[in-house]
Amino acid sequence: MRIAFTREMELLQERTLSLGSQVSSNLRLSVDVLLRGDKSGARQLVAIDEDVNAKRINIGMDCLSLIARQQPVASDMRQLAALLEIVGELERIHDYVKGIAKITLMLADSGLPEAYRRTLPIMAEKASHMLNEAMRAFAEVNGDLARAIPHEDDEIDEMFNHLYTVIINYVRAYPTEVDRANKLEWALHNLERSADRVINICEWILYMVTGVYTELDSEYEAPPEVID
Repeated sequence: MRIAFTREMELLQERTLSLGSQVSSNLRLSVDVLLRGDKSGARQLVAIDEDVNAKRINIGMDCLSLIARQQPVASDMRQLAALLEIVGELERIHDYVKGIAKITLMLADSGLPEAYRRTLPIMAEKASHMLNEAMRAFAEVNGDLARAIPHEDDEIDEMFNHLYTVIINYVRAYPTEVDRANKLEWALHNLERSADRVINICEWILYMVTGVYTELDSEYEAPPEVID
């Protein structure tokens, strides 16, 4: 029975990693679609969100089924609990992807501030990299990596603040474009929040490793002792 349980756990992990890869790819794609004004690509991303939601629900239900059918030991139970939370965070990140795609559909076909066009892809690449590293930490059960990832969010916050100022200046220069500026700000906000959700994933990876839920920020802390 233990062999069957281990195999089911491995399959759940593989499905979660696959979902993480899909979300990460779509996060970068959503910004590319926005900057190109690609309405067709935006509609595809909105439609794909239903598939992501279904995968999150199916993984979650299979986790609960495994708990009900087996008697997980403490470390297994931590992994299942963390996995449930992680797939939830992945689904929420994809909600931000869908939000950016919807903004693309609402925006008129006109130019974007050059600084916005230049910096937003860097933010998307950074957020995607953070998510990829978080999923690697999950696969490797690597607490040290999970602790290191949130430091990268500082760069995203700096770019967010910079582009927020760009949008404010855009409104001052073009007072009739307030509605457009609001949409650009929401796309920016969604991207910034995606990186924050990655930090939540890192917190659950640490819980999986240590048995202690710890809120992470930019300041490095010594890792707690592992609880067997």
